[in-house]
Amino acid sequence: MKVAKFGGSSLASAEQIKKVSDIITADQERKFVVVSAPGKRNDEDTKVTDLLIELGETFLENGSAEDTLQKVVARYRSIADGLGLSEDIVKTIEDDLRSRLAYDTSNSGRFMDQIKASGEDNNAKIIARYLQSIGFIADYIHPQEAGLLVSDTPGNAQILDEAYEHLYTLRERDGILIIPGFFGFSKEGRLVTFPRGGSDITGSIVAAGVQAELYENFTDVDSVFAANPTVVDSPCSIKRMTFREMRELSYAGFGVFHDEALIPAFKSNIPVCVKNTNNPSASGTMIINEREYAMNPVIGIAADKGFSTIYVRKYLMNREVGFGRRLLQIIEDEGVSYEHIPSGIDDTSVILENDQLTPEKEDRIIHRILHELGADDAYIEKDFAMIMLVGEGMHETVGIAARATKAISEQDVNIEMINQGSSEVSLSFGIHDADVDKAIRGLYEEFFSTKEVLQ
Repeated sequence: MKVAKFGGSSLASAEQIKKVSDIITADQERKFVVVSAPGKRNDEDTKVTDLLIELGETFLENGSAEDTLQKVVARYRSIADGLGLSEDIVKTIEDDLRSRLAYDTSNSGRFMDQIKASGEDNNAKIIARYLQSIGFIADYIHPQEAGLLVSDTPGNAQILDEAYEHLYTLRERDGILIIPGFFGFSKEGRLVTFPRGGSDITGSIVAAGVQAELYENFTDVDSVFAANPTVVDSPCSIKRMTFREMRELSYAGFGVFHDEALIPAFKSNIPVCVKNTNNPSASGTMIINEREYAMNPVIGIAADKGFSTIYVRKYLMNREVGFGRRLLQIIEDEGVSYEHIPSGIDDTSVILENDQLTPEKEDRIIHRILHELGADDAYIEKDFAMIMLVGEGMHETVGIAARATKAISEQDVNIEMINQGSSEVSLSFGIHDADVDKAIRGLYEEFFSTKEVLQ
């Protein structure tokens, strides 16, 4: 059995859904299908999820949002018409949206979860109906019916262990099962959404629950690339990579998966294949637990912007027991998480995401560091980026850091921080935001000068 997940670009229109249906029905092992909400049909278009956010926010502000509601309904109607489906499925969707708008608005977060989750939910209904109309046994499966139980943490749901047992029973169902991504239900019956990349997380969970032989993640590219194709011209594709490599790259801003998405599949040792809906015959990228190593020790380069650095200097800091713990306690007290802590004898830095900070938080943090820790100096610098080299073969290869720093310096880019992951699967560099593209191109030229497909 296979689990196939299709993203928003793969399901943006009736034409795309027909392609998806052909892919699903071409392989009888594709029994479980996880779907996203319809994405953009073109660059000027609006995602259904964005329309739903507008719908919810307008309703919360004005107590009504009929115009926006009709925009959402019209989008689904255009899909239904293109698929040759009757108006009753559109009526079902409109009724569902109106019932969600009647949900309690006293908790705006839970209300918005209800509205946003309708994108995936109603798309699953329409896809199941289309498959039935062309003669296949197919059913829409509501996540609550499937037993997809999650923690009651809105916007950041975590799967509960008992959910896997419930999902396994779906193997006994006949036909193709269409499951909406992005959300599950708490034990108390409340709808709760996953974080970013929620449909990918659902696909990975379903694959683990039904013990699939393969989890196929269909998107709009033929494979995972070694670098961002908007920065590097025609980067080479990656044929095989490990879960650890994919997770490190995703964490550092790689656009294929959210860094948490593959954990359920990884823990269950289920391989993942990234494939292109518009070119399904392409082999794609296989993500597995272990792989043979190619000649190139680096498999990918990723970068993420929007970081700040808290610099702290105190003479003989290294001899002061508990200094690091007390520094991190100050940051924790402000509800802020950190990414890296490069350190010297008399100074240390804490790197964190910009969007966690406010001017008030910054002032409190610096004031406490200076007064409670007795620091000689403390200040915050912004507009940093993290560039990460990733590859399982790096820890067995001499000179990776030297080659990387030389490649970055040749682009006239100053390195503010270097951090080697303890697993030695990644090597990261802190630089200024403005220099990211130059640094990526320099590193790519150094490590991927030949345009071969990576193994």
